[in-house]
Amino acid sequence: MDLMENFRVAWRSVMANLLRALLTTMIIAVGIMALVGILTAIDAAIYSLSSNLSSLGANTIEIERVSTNLQGSGGGRRRGPRKQSDPFTYDQATEFADRYNYPAEVSISFACTGATVVKYGDRETNPNAAIFAMSTNYLDAKGFEISQGRNFSYTEVAEGGNICIIGSALVEELFNDNPEKAIGQEITAGSLRLRVVGTLKSKGSSMAGNQDKRVLIPLQTGKRFYGSSRTNYAILIAISDPTGVEAAMAEATVTMRNVRRLRAGEENDFEVVNSSDLVSIIKDNTVTLRAAAVAIGLMTLLGAAIGLMNIMLVTVTERTREIGVRKALGATRRNVLLQFLIEAIVICQLGGILGIIGGVAIGNLVAYATGGGFIVPWLWIGLALVVCTVVGLLSGLYPAMRAAALDPIESLRYE
Repeated sequence: MDLMENFRVAWRSVMANLLRALLTTMIIAVGIMALVGILTAIDAAIYSLSSNLSSLGANTIEIERVSTNLQGSGGGRRRGPRKQSDPFTYDQATEFADRYNYPAEVSISFACTGATVVKYGDRETNPNAAIFAMSTNYLDAKGFEISQGRNFSYTEVAEGGNICIIGSALVEELFNDNPEKAIGQEITAGSLRLRVVGTLKSKGSSMAGNQDKRVLIPLQTGKRFYGSSRTNYAILIAISDPTGVEAAMAEATVTMRNVRRLRAGEENDFEVVNSSDLVSIIKDNTVTLRAAAVAIGLMTLLGAAIGLMNIMLVTVTERTREIGVRKALGATRRNVLLQFLIEAIVICQLGGILGIIGGVAIGNLVAYATGGGFIVPWLWIGLALVVCTVVGLLSGLYPAMRAAALDPIESLRYE
């Protein structure tokens, strides 16, 4: 018997005991679905985040607050609860922008509110629009593009004004997707009445939400209506030359230390982060989650392997007379061994294919619900097929060896 003939015999055997094979297949499918589904969701989320950060460019630097250990009493440091360092105030953010000497664009912004109703005439949106206060360089640093109208001037950012730039989703809802019609119109965002001076091109959703449902207002306007002593102003630096990122980060560290009035030898209470490093950090932090996903899938597959081995042993017993006939007609021990091994592998691969389809679908649904995009995880699909093959070999090896060792004369006498 050649290899293809063994596959045909294995397939006929599976079809002859379809219900039993189907139940085993479903157990394998559940394990593979858990494995592929979780790993697909993680990869889709990371891919979405990577795409969003790539729109900023690898030459974007962000200055963030850090968590610090609380000081112990008696002058000594002790490990204990952690607290967030002081926020970047408006004065500190503007002082940093003025003192930063590296050739780059410094953007200052903060999120005013994230659940706002925007109105124009008798039309209004759901309460899910976000208001952001920004400086002039914010659009370039964040990768936004003007569709119609203009950006804020430096005077408008510094002095404030009841003007705004709105995202494409708001243009669609309030102005029938006509950006030209929106320019010069007055809208109401929360308690603010604003004149539209610009509209943005669509940027889609991200892990931070729908970026097209934004109302952007001048920084001073946001400070006046939404700012407080605890408001943290986000500082983003866009470097024109990607090769100078390291030098720009070093300059940003020195400048911010001076702005925060940190003494020599005192630890930084902030962190300078390159946007390209964020994805690597998140990937590192998902290692445990990936390991847990693999463990869950393998535990389920272990149960499926035990069930498959049991079914194969039953199959050997049921087909003892058939094995005797095959050996009497010239089948070797190797032929019988391969026949039962291939049968176990076929059952596992059927379950693997079903599990892969379900896992990819569920993983992408989870990713879509959290703002991610659709991906086909070829690496995990390949891993699932390999795992199914290994499970089939391990589960079918003992029953196949038992079948191959049967004596043909005794097998022919078996009733």
